[in-house]
Amino acid sequence: MNKYLKNLNRIEFVVTAACSGKCKHCSQGEHKSNDKIDMNIAADTVRKISEKYNIKSVMTFGGEPLLYPETVCEIHKSAKEMNIPQRQLITNGYFSKDRKEIKSVAENLLQSGVNEILLSVDAFHQETIPLEYVKIFAENIKNTGVKIQVHPAWLVSSAHDNPYNNRTKELLREFTETGIDTSSGNVIFPAGNALRYFGEYFDSDKTEQNPYWEDPTDIKAICFGANGDILGSNIYKQDISDILSSYNPKENKNA
Repeated sequence: MNKYLKNLNRIEFVVTAACSGKCKHCSQGEHKSNDKIDMNIAADTVRKISEKYNIKSVMTFGGEPLLYPETVCEIHKSAKEMNIPQRQLITNGYFSKDRKEIKSVAENLLQSGVNEILLSVDAFHQETIPLEYVKIFAENIKNTGVKIQVHPAWLVSSAHDNPYNNRTKELLREFTETGIDTSSGNVIFPAGNALRYFGEYFDSDKTEQNPYWEDPTDIKAICFGANGDILGSNIYKQDISDILSSYNPKENKNA
């Protein structure tokens, strides 16, 4: 086992860089790339990592991952087969206007083993994403019994008084009324679109710590890019087992 990965317990996949929304707060920018991860290689990667490491959590997100629901399901089927207890999906809930398709995707997520869904609803997402279809998706997920929570993005903090947070709170109440709880959400990190559109809310003299930063000498979570990039290498060019065994942060400055 690689000493730099001895505490590895979480695997994340950016299923696709494409998105159904155009959120001004997005740290990933304009989502101009349409890359999507190969579902069979991704699923096989979950198996190989789980054979060597005590993986407790697998998460799929994007972009909007449910633009490719088969890929999401294949990854989580693999996680379920490997007895990984936490199998999360983060989605904005908007991938179709077809009610039958929405219901089918919700049922397939249940069957694949997804056991927690974080639904991105807030003032930023709802500028471009119609709430009607998000609610339809949420109701279908609720009917399957899969745990679902609204997962908002907050500007500055959840307690900060600004027009965006106030609008977010209005939206959250609509889900609370249907019995869907709200998670603690996340605070917007000043990068990409967020810095471009909301720079006035950030302290330019303060260096913000990226909440997703990992100590390269003690990695606990690894995240696969939609193009297959991981730890300075790529799963389309090199087997994940070899990538993990050869990883050395002192040699690889791009990891």
